[in-house]
Order: sequence, then C-alpha cells, then structure tokens
Amino acid sequence: MTDYTDDNEEYSGPSKSELKRQAEYLQDLGKELTELGPETLAKIPLPDVILAELQEFHKMRSFGAKRRQLQLIGKYMRSLDGNQVRLAIDRAKGNDKAAVAALHKSERLRDALIAQDEALTKFIADFPEVDVQLVRQLIRNARKEAQNNKPPKASRELYRLIHNMVLPPLILEVKEEEEEDTDE
Repeated sequence: MTDYTDDNEEYSGPSKSELKRQAEYLQDLGKELTELGPETLAKIPLPDVILAELQEFHKMRSFGAKRRQLQLIGKYMRSLDGNQVRLAIDRAKGNDKAAVAALHKSERLRDALIAQDEALTKFIADFPEVDVQLVRQLIRNARKEAQNNKPPKASRELYRLIHNMVLPPLILEVKEEEEEDTDE
C-alpha cells in the first residue's frame, strides 16, 4: 500500500485550477479596462501592447470578435500583477482611499510650501531625494503668479511633484522571482 504523505512532496507551484482562476481574474480586469474612458485609462501605467489591444477592442463591432479580443487582452494581462492592476484602476477612478488621502496631503504641503519658508526645511527632511533647486524655483514662481493674479501654473507643477513623492506610481509588471534551484 502506498503511503501518501506531504513530507516527501515539494511545492511545485500553484495548481492548474489556481492558475485558471488567476487568468480569469486578469481577463475580468481587462474587461473592466475596456469600460474605462480614455482619460481614466491614461492614468494607468499599462504596457503599450495592452493599450493597443484596448484601442483595437473599441473598433470592433462583432460580439465574437470582442470576446476573442478580451481573451487576447487577458493573455497579455498575465504578465501583470493583478492586485496592482486592481489598485491602479481604483486610483484612476478615484475609489482608492490612500490616493484620496495623498491628494489632500499633497494640497496641504503645496499650500504650506507657498505660504511659509519653514515648510521647505521640513519637506526636504521628509523627502531627501527631492530636487531642492526645482522645488525652490516652483515655490518662487507660484508666489509670483499669486501676486500678479496669473494662472497657477507653477502651483500645479509643484502639486504634481509633491503628489508623486507622496504617492509613488504603481509597478504593474510581475516581479520575477529569483530561482533557488540554480545547481540543477
């Protein structure tokens, strides 16, 4: 009689069923991407090949062709991390609480930087990798624009810079795991 114990078996990766569930999840995310408008889609850092296939999907009229195109989009989506894609879609739609909090924090930081010089010292301490010269130039320009009642171009640029520091962009590609069995 054969003894089936887990002691002798090695983990050989996810089961076939689990891989299929993951592929279906990514295909569903691809379908959700097809329902987004171009402005919202532009906020998501998708690979060019997926963007091209999404554009192709919108050109199609036949139900069968659209279904096959969704499968192709799903195939290309397999190179992406599903959780990160879900998070990116939520951010783009404005449904991500962390993104909304980062938006408000960025606005407060920008207003503080423009209003008082001491805020710059604290900002540099919090974000040492920032280009200090660029931040100072943007603050100077934003103050001049506010004084002269001009459109707040520099203020918007400062906000974008701060927002990218507060909420870094998502990496959608799946990270390759290092192989542990290099001696075989």
